[in-house]
Amino acid sequence: MVKVIAKFFVKEDKVEEFLKLAGELVQESRKEEGCINYNLVQDLNNKQILVMLEEWESAGILKTHMASTHFTTIIPKMSLLQYQKEEIIVCKPVF
Repeated sequence: MVKVIAKFFVKEDKVEEFLKLAGELVQESRKEEGCINYNLVQDLNNKQILVMLEEWESAGILKTHMASTHFTTIIPKMSLLQYQKEEIIVCKPVF
C-alpha cells in the first residue's frame, strides 16, 4: 500500500474554484482500480490550506493514476490557483 499526502496552498480568492476542480479530481480518482481512499480535507484555521489524502494498492497503480487523463488535465489547473507550490509526500505504512 502507498499513501500520498498532498498539501495545497490556495490563493484566498481562488479557494472556491480550487474546490470545484478538486471535487472533479476526487470523484474521478475514486473510480480508478486500486484506489483505496481519496479525500480532500481543509485546515480548520486556514481555509487556504487543503490536503489531499490518498491510499493506493501499489506504487504502480499510483503511477497509472498520475498518468490518467483527469489527473493530467486537472492538476495543472489547480496549480495555477496556488500562492506557493504544493508539498507532496508519498509514503508507506510502517505500523
